[in-house]
Amino acid sequence: MAVLPREGSLLVLMSLSCAWVGAAEAPPTTVEVPLTVDSGVPLRVYIDQRLAMREGELVHAKLIDPVYAFDRIVIPSGVRLEGNVTRLDPVSKMTRTQAILGGDFTPLHWARVEFTTIVMPDGRTIPIHTADSEGLRTLYVPPRPSKKKTTTPSQSSNAGVLGTARQQAAQEVRARISAKTQGVVDLIRGPNKMEQLEDFLIKKLPYHPQWYRRNTRFDAVLQDPMTFGRADVPLSALQNVGVPATTESVAEVRLLTSISSADADTNTKVEGVLSEPMFSADQKLLLPEGTLLRGQVRQARAARWFHRGGQLRFTFDQVEPPASTSIPPLPLQRREAQLAAVESNPQANVKVDSEGGAKATESKARLLGPAIALVVATKSLDNDAGRETVGSGGANGNYGGRALGGISGFGLLGAAAARASKPVGAVLGFYGLGWSVYSTVISKGKEVEFEKNTAMEIKFGASGSSPAKTKGNRLARTTQD
Repeated sequence: MAVLPREGSLLVLMSLSCAWVGAAEAPPTTVEVPLTVDSGVPLRVYIDQRLAMREGELVHAKLIDPVYAFDRIVIPSGVRLEGNVTRLDPVSKMTRTQAILGGDFTPLHWARVEFTTIVMPDGRTIPIHTADSEGLRTLYVPPRPSKKKTTTPSQSSNAGVLGTARQQAAQEVRARISAKTQGVVDLIRGPNKMEQLEDFLIKKLPYHPQWYRRNTRFDAVLQDPMTFGRADVPLSALQNVGVPATTESVAEVRLLTSISSADADTNTKVEGVLSEPMFSADQKLLLPEGTLLRGQVRQARAARWFHRGGQLRFTFDQVEPPASTSIPPLPLQRREAQLAAVESNPQANVKVDSEGGAKATESKARLLGPAIALVVATKSLDNDAGRETVGSGGANGNYGGRALGGISGFGLLGAAAARASKPVGAVLGFYGLGWSVYSTVISKGKEVEFEKNTAMEIKFGASGSSPAKTKGNRLARTTQD
């Protein structure tokens, strides 16, 4: 057997050592990221049929917005959710008192709903655990189906940043933009006018059944995280992660803190998180889902008497990508991320100006209420001779005017009470007038209140620049219940 010279053996060993060290120190080309939907994330859903407020009642709902993990959709919009009514919570004493003063003696309550199952498009069922929640005060307006047929990408191509995940995200954006062109018409027509009229009339009864209307929205907040495996993301796909350079870039954000114009000040901290990944115009990942935004309130003013609404303005000045990207926090450097659009209580009618300030406003149409109440109150005092001859004398005449006065002051129960005598109808009519003037003219305006998990759109750019056009329309596709 041949024996290598000592110098040759050393050379071979050194070559093998260098090759092993080089292989061990080869830089990784991918980053493994978890595809996890964290606890606390709300699943925004709406019920597709009327839901009676009874314990144990089965609930069927549909997902409004897709759920993202890092750079891709893990739960598509439109999937079905199933759950049940867990308990009934009574309304506040103030609400109960106001209802009684309006002639409604129903023991009012709110049904709390918990969702337990997601039915995926392929038929798979995924168990979930959500916090039980009450229905929101808004109705979702589903977009009308498009007449144009669109091809859906295969699920097998949803494998990375450069794959169909972008196509799915772009498809969702196109669907929302298409829905935006129909939003105004849908809000004018309203969802199911006959059901709305029936609901209005039944609520005028002194005692009536209670239910959630069809299309009532719920925020089903996950109590336990949902895991969809892990994904190998190429490092090259993370090279562009950072703050968008253009002022027209808009991000979908949900709040992690609750803020209100009633008690906020300039030291109040604000945190939000990206609910969707953000891509550049050439489809490169800029900010993944889960990116944290930190900021603070810049201006706050509480609501005041005579219906002067509250005001609130806050900005974000620091961006923190998820820890899995190993990218440090990104300061915005003389720029701020400010509010562009927000989902809020329709009763507050929050308007967002070009500098990101939010103000609660009210329509001038509310002044029609006192005007109508004044006409009704005067009709209850109508002493026309022709009306005095109706019935058994002048004291019992003018049934129509007295009934209107009773309805204005105390609902249908007031209408029945007003038939007893003309003074009762007049008193109830002027009571309704006084309450209408107080509630629409004298009382305090609405506060700007953003609860935790409020959906909003944040614009990156200099303060005072023109507001960006919202890329989606889910913040507008609701109407007041």
